Amino acid sequence: MEILISGGTGLVGSRLTEMLEEEGHNVTLLSRCPQSHESIKTIVWDPKNQQLDAEDLKGIDYIFHLAGAGVADKAWTNSYKKMIASSRIESTQLLYDTIKMLEQKPKGLVSASAVGYYGIRTTDNIYLENDPPDDDFLADTCVKWEKEVNKLSTLGMKVSKIRIGLVLSKKGGALKEIARPAKIGFGAPIGSGAQYMPWIHIDDLCRMFIHCMHQEMEDTFNGVAPEHINNRDFTRKLARVLNKPLWLPKVPSFIMKLLLGERAQLVLQGSRISAEKIQKKGFEFKFESLKEALLDLYS
Repeated sequence: MEILISGGTGLVGSRLTEMLEEEGHNVTLLSRCPQSHESIKTIVWDPKNQQLDAEDLKGIDYIFHLAGAGVADKAWTNSYKKMIASSRIESTQLLYDTIKMLEQKPKGLVSASAVGYYGIRTTDNIYLENDPPDDDFLADTCVKWEKEVNKLSTLGMKVSKIRIGLVLSKKGGALKEIARPAKIGFGAPIGSGAQYMPWIHIDDLCRMFIHCMHQEMEDTFNGVAPEHINNRDFTRKLARVLNKPLWLPKVPSFIMKLLLGERAQLVLQGSRISAEKIQKKGFEFKFESLKEALLDLYS
């Protein structure tokens, strides 16, 4: 199939591209930079100024929509929070407006979303896809983002959304930063250590995207592994896999707040998220436990 990926040069998009090409699909990337990839065809778009030529999308069978500014990349100034939201909402609006002009539209689309939809808090609840959203910044961003994604289904496309948790990859992302102190023997729980870390191996996440495409799904799913693990146990298992000692004192919450500001809630709070719905749709995880995932990444 002819497949288009927005955000295809990012951590998840790059691995998804590799896996789709291994299946024999032809992948095209949507990027703001014409030379974003050496060997893969790239279509240039400008979501901020709502510029994308509909002619460039002719012949596309399926779309994976991953575009969006990194949530943890920079300090949450008012301007950057606006960019986090607008990069997701405006890019989705541009896809809708452009696809609407096509006589032959793609069969379907799978869009990224985030578990931030449920709010960043540590509770006893295990969140399901039909639970209501929270009202904090990330939840509000996810609600508006998903609202725009849902409009694509009115064009006759089969649309699914995956609310992604902490993506584990040794090539970048959060795990690289989490493992940095552990690798030199200073790994330690953060804050209370009781906050949950809804995680997923990058290969399982990409397989989940592809599963939604093959099964022609029209639904919302949580992109997390079945195992629930808190920050304390995550840190311990990471240290064991790396064969490094665990630095016993916890990193105080106030230090993380000084270092990260408002972003500190990303590491100081976290809930359990259910993976049952996607499993009931026939998806089988390759890495169900954190130990399995870490051994694969660091073997």
